[in-house]
Amino acid sequence: MMEKQSLALLCDYYELTMGNGYFNLNMKDKIAYFDVFYRKNPDKGGYAIAAGLEQIAEYIKDLRFDASDIEYLKNRNMFPEEFLEYLKEFRFTGDVWAVPEGTVIFPYEPIIVVRAPVIEAQIIETYILLQINHQSLIATKASRISRAAQGRTVSEFGSRRAHGESAAVYGARAAYIGGANGTACTISDKLFGVPAGGTMAHSWVQMFDNEYIAFKNYCKLYPDNPTLLVDTYNVLESGVPSAIRAIKEVLWPQGKRACAVRLDSGDITYLSKKVRKMLDDAGLTECKITASNSLDEYIITELIRQGACIDAFGVGERLITAKSDAVFGSVYKLTATEDNGLITPKIKVSENIEKITNPHFKKVYRIYSKETGKAEADLICLYDEEFNENEPLEIFDPHYTWKKKTFTNYTLRELLVPIFQKGELVYEFPEMKDVRAYCAREIETMWDEVLRFENPHDYYVDLSDELWELKNRMIEERRN
Repeated sequence: MMEKQSLALLCDYYELTMGNGYFNLNMKDKIAYFDVFYRKNPDKGGYAIAAGLEQIAEYIKDLRFDASDIEYLKNRNMFPEEFLEYLKEFRFTGDVWAVPEGTVIFPYEPIIVVRAPVIEAQIIETYILLQINHQSLIATKASRISRAAQGRTVSEFGSRRAHGESAAVYGARAAYIGGANGTACTISDKLFGVPAGGTMAHSWVQMFDNEYIAFKNYCKLYPDNPTLLVDTYNVLESGVPSAIRAIKEVLWPQGKRACAVRLDSGDITYLSKKVRKMLDDAGLTECKITASNSLDEYIITELIRQGACIDAFGVGERLITAKSDAVFGSVYKLTATEDNGLITPKIKVSENIEKITNPHFKKVYRIYSKETGKAEADLICLYDEEFNENEPLEIFDPHYTWKKKTFTNYTLRELLVPIFQKGELVYEFPEMKDVRAYCAREIETMWDEVLRFENPHDYYVDLSDELWELKNRMIEERRN
C-alpha cells in the first residue's frame, strides 16, 4: 500500500509532457471533457459492475506534487521552471460525475465524466483508469461467482495469488461489492469493513501428531463455529472421522453445534456427498461443508448441477486475478472542449468502428419498465436533453437504425451523479455493506437473459436522436 507517499507521479509520463505543452502554449485554463467507458464485458458476459470510485475520489481530493516529486521532474531536465512552479501549487479544480459503485454498467456508456482545465483532467487519467479497470473487473467476476453459488456463502481467498499488495487489498474490497460475503484479507476488513475470516492451513494439521489432536486443539481455541480442514491426508478415512470426534468431544459438551469442514482437493462432488452422509450419520446435521481449490463460476455451476453437498465456497486465484478474462479495458477519451461557456464537441474517428467515440458532454438514462421494475435499455444523450416520462419514448439501435422500440409505461433514472464540483468533493460515500446491498438490488433489476453466463442477451445502449445525428455529422466532416 502507498497511502503515506505522494501519488502525483502515478501517471503515465505523457500526461506530464502534454501538460507541459498545454502550459507553454497558454492552454492551461482551457476546459476539457473526458469520458471513461469500456468496450466489452469480461468473460463474454452480459454486464459489468462499477467499482473503485471511492479510491479515485480520495486520490483527486488529496492530489499534490510534493518536494520530492518536483525535484525528480527537475532532474529530468525536460520541464521549465515555470511549469514546475505550476505543479507546486497544483490542485484539482474541476467537476466529476460518475455512476455510484455497485452500479450495473454496459459497454460504451460513460461511467465517469471529467470536466476540468485540461492539464488537471490529463494528469488524473492514469489513476482513474487503473482503479476502474482493476476494481470493476474483480467486482464483475465476484458477481458472476456469487450468482453461480445460488445463495451459498462465497469468501474471497485470493490475497496470496494477487498481483501485488494493492491488488489484494482493493481486490477484496471489489469482490465484496460484487457479492462475496467476506475475505481472508485481514487488512481489507480494517480499512474498508470487508468481513475477514479464515479457517486453518494444512500446516496446522501437520504440526500435530495426528488430525484428531489438531482439530481438538483448534476447537478448544475457537469453539464458535470452527472450520476444520479435512483433506491433509485422507478425507474419508482419517480427516472426517477425526473432525467428528473432535466436534463431539469439545463442542457438543458446550452446547455448540455450529461448525464446518473444508475440502480443498480431490473430486469435490464425490467427496462432498460422502462427507455429508458421514456427518449426518454421526448426528452432525448442522455441520456445514466448505469447498475451495481453484474455483470459479463455471466450476461452481457444474458442482451444483452434479449435486455436490456444498454450503460455502472459498474462491481464490480465479477471482482475485479474474483469471479467465483478466483485462477490463476502460479508456479515457476527450469528448469536448469549452471556451467562455461554449462547448465544442470532439470525436475520435477510426477504421475500427468500435474505436469511434461518442462526442460532446453527455449523460446516461436507464429506462425501467413500470410493470416489471426491470431495466430495459440505457440511453446516452447530450447533457441538456430532457425527456417527459408521460410521453412515448422511442429508441433505436445506433448501428442498425431500423431496430426500434417504443416505451410507454416507463421511468427514467439518470445514472451519473456529481462527485466533484469546482474541485470540492460533494458526494458522500456509503458504507461498504450498503454498496454491496445496492449492487445486489442492481442485479435484481436485470433480466435473467442479460445475466446468464452463456450467450447473454445484448442489453441495448442506444444514442438519442440528437447525439446520433451529431456523431454521424462529425464522422462525415472528418472524412471530407
